[in-house]
Amino acid sequence: MEIESISHDIVIVGGGGAGLRAAIAVAEADPQLSIGMVSKVYPMRSHTVSAEGGAAAVAREDDNFEMHGFDTVKGSDFLGDQDVIQYFVQEAPKELALLEHWGCPWSRNEDGSVATRAFGGMSTKRTWYATDKVGFHMLHSLFQHSMRFEQIVRYDEQFVTKLLVEDGVVRGVASLNIRDGVLRIIRGRAVILATGGAGKIFPFTTNGNIKTGDGMSLAYRAGVPLKDMEFVQYHPTGLPGTGILITEAARGEGGYLRNKDEERFLVERDYGVGTKAELGPRDMISRAIIQEIEAGRGLEGAHGQYMNLDLTHLGEEKIQARIPMVRELSKLYIDVDPVEAPIPIRPVVHYMMGGIDTDIDGATSIRGLYAAGECASVSLNGANRLGSNSLTECLVFGARAGRCAVDFSRGIDEGSDANLRAQAEEEVARIEALRNKRSGNEKISRLREELNTTMESGCGVYREEGSMQASCETIDVIKQRLADVSLQDGSRVFNTELIAAMELANMVDCAEAVARCAVVRKESRGAHTRRDHPHRDDQNFLHHSLAYYEPGSPPRVGTKPVTLGKWEPEERKY
Repeated sequence: MEIESISHDIVIVGGGGAGLRAAIAVAEADPQLSIGMVSKVYPMRSHTVSAEGGAAAVAREDDNFEMHGFDTVKGSDFLGDQDVIQYFVQEAPKELALLEHWGCPWSRNEDGSVATRAFGGMSTKRTWYATDKVGFHMLHSLFQHSMRFEQIVRYDEQFVTKLLVEDGVVRGVASLNIRDGVLRIIRGRAVILATGGAGKIFPFTTNGNIKTGDGMSLAYRAGVPLKDMEFVQYHPTGLPGTGILITEAARGEGGYLRNKDEERFLVERDYGVGTKAELGPRDMISRAIIQEIEAGRGLEGAHGQYMNLDLTHLGEEKIQARIPMVRELSKLYIDVDPVEAPIPIRPVVHYMMGGIDTDIDGATSIRGLYAAGECASVSLNGANRLGSNSLTECLVFGARAGRCAVDFSRGIDEGSDANLRAQAEEEVARIEALRNKRSGNEKISRLREELNTTMESGCGVYREEGSMQASCETIDVIKQRLADVSLQDGSRVFNTELIAAMELANMVDCAEAVARCAVVRKESRGAHTRRDHPHRDDQNFLHHSLAYYEPGSPPRVGTKPVTLGKWEPEERKY
């Protein structure tokens, strides 16, 4: 079968916030360059669209880069790289202001200045917002602005199955067109991965179904290590049953968390958040909720135990003006009007601090391969991300990765046509064999459910050696059983079962990295909390974890130094 080959100067995989920002940066850096943007969904369906609460950047007179930097370092439990953090806080206001010029309707104060709200772990009101639909407005603004550039060519609903690498240099991607089932080579002198996280390895998550760790797995199998994968963030306030996010903005606007006795337990008991109470960091509040439930102070519902998020004292006018989507979601999905009654919530998997190991430029260990956004670990977030830093991260490091990819691409040849075609032909054979596989005894849905269950039991809010080891063993078995999966759909056009099978393999890669790195880190830091090692251990574990792909074996786990700076590690209390 003849394999079509398409050439661009830069190839970007992912059409969300980081990918779009990277594409715009490339187009502005060199208008002569051709940019191919490959996305498995139409860009406006990228998961960036679901972000609600806001984006962080210094904007007020009572704020400065030093404060934002230290808040981020402390929030990371001192595992964030401080050169990255300092660059981020300085670039953040520029990026958010630029986004307004491109059409993002930030909410305003009465004097016309940009409105900011409080977010967890931040020392002042630093989170820019557009009511509580920030991701929607940001993605619209980026997508619409990207359409000004004719050199950005989109390949929507195409699934990248392999990075094409020759002599340690990335040369492009193999991309399966979901519409017609044909695999194509999309060549590029640099490739940027911006594919988002892997929250769907867990059963209860705010993440949409597309968040299956595709970019992480692509880089991992090509030889790039995954960094800090053990750090998985639980957001304190998800709707029981669905996992739908109730944004941190609800607490930023003054909401209270209450137990079954209607106590504000974050005020009544010492959970390390001090006077911040509901505005403590997400990892700490998630642990507090679990402890309250374990102490018998949870409420019981159809989907298990939960706490209440009480907004009733804010009044209808404020709720409707500041957080209308919170009200809309609550009424639609659980038939609760937060003006009149509290919202049931419990911790839900939200974000992965870990991802593809990159430097401050977004560059990986494969020459010409870059990554940005949640699929990457730059490392801004360390062991725990502060709410509202992630949207700004997509902009800051999407732009930097784009510009650095342009610099790299100058003078780089396209590589050997025969070599790339040989790699693509192997992919065609692999995918065709999977598409036509009818004899297996395993179902995708069953394996995915078992993967979800073991990740929840072994790598949840609280962890311990036995359950994590059990998860590792279960994942080993699931890896073997993947080879016995059968597909019922042999069609080429929109074969979603085929895509789901390949996504499941990507999820298993990410899940294994999470579990194996978690076992090795014998301390509690940020979102990684072990009951059998309850304290942070800077002497032995003040380093990043690196998971290296080993065909046929569990990943090899190594380490990488943390870049420290002006802020020395100290006890993390608020």
